[in-house]
Amino acid sequence: MTPQHIVIGGAAGAFPPLVGWAAVTGRIDLVAVYLFLIIFYWTPPHFWALAMLKQRDYSKAGVPMAPLVWGEHETMNQMLWYTLILLGLSVMPFAFGAFGLIYLVSAIVLGLVLLFGILRMRTAKEWTGPAWWVYKYSLLYPALLFVAMAIDKKIGI
Repeated sequence: MTPQHIVIGGAAGAFPPLVGWAAVTGRIDLVAVYLFLIIFYWTPPHFWALAMLKQRDYSKAGVPMAPLVWGEHETMNQMLWYTLILLGLSVMPFAFGAFGLIYLVSAIVLGLVLLFGILRMRTAKEWTGPAWWVYKYSLLYPALLFVAMAIDKKIGI
């Protein structure tokens, strides 16, 4: 029972891409590790956006979500840091040649859109609208990033 349960659970949730990669390629290499790390660092901003919106429900249930323990401002700060790390990690597969330009451009654009959403949350007088937007967009983010990987591998630019 810690506000870090989302981070801890993020590790469990990040294993499917690692296992899938190993199943398809027969090995765990740097690409697989980056897939794991991308999902791991995506998880906290995704779930903390929802936790910001559902604080009352989590409080009633006695679940120590970040906004209840750290406060809203610190939770948004943590979302920002995780997203900045995510943005950096998401371009690394391009940096060592695993994916090409289609993936790189997609990773940068998708990451910047998430980053701007979180910045909008942090600066808004009323953050609930931007938090809903971040949560909904973050549902699409990993799927779109993985589609970009597949397209990049298929087209190979």
